[in-house]
Amino acid sequence: MPLPRLRILLTASLLALGLAGCMVPQWQKPGMPQAEVEKGMGKPTVVVPLPDGGQRLVYSQQPAGQQVYHMDFDAQQRLVRVEQVLDTAHFFALRNGVDTQDAVYREFGPPAKVERVYSFKGDIWTYRFLDNTFARRAHVHIDPQGVVQKVMFTDESMYIREPSR
Repeated sequence: MPLPRLRILLTASLLALGLAGCMVPQWQKPGMPQAEVEKGMGKPTVVVPLPDGGQRLVYSQQPAGQQVYHMDFDAQQRLVRVEQVLDTAHFFALRNGVDTQDAVYREFGPPAKVERVYSFKGDIWTYRFLDNTFARRAHVHIDPQGVVQKVMFTDESMYIREPSR
């Protein structure tokens, strides 16, 4: 790679990291007030009440990003924990025939894409995520009654193909 192109690539990468690092969720410290976290992070994608009187703020980077963060606050609105949940373990935890579309939304936020296929009667919610640095997609099949029926995984293509002429 010629030196000027390499320099441009490195500069763009550092700039992107700098912008993304303004308020990265995992850098938030336990005990931080919820108002302070929201001031830095912005409005959450989803707010979920927790059994202990606290709240979970869900920050999704879908459709372009590959992370969804849970930020749990206690009843005194203090940060208790931060967890990135877009991973195979959290998708495998979904229970076929039991979990609902609402539960999926509360866990992962809105999907990157909602699709339909001929062989399944219902919506397929697709989430983009990283699996050991590999770009993958999780496809959550939700039947017309709003119940999860299965989860499938595919690799995300790294190359965009030009349409045939």
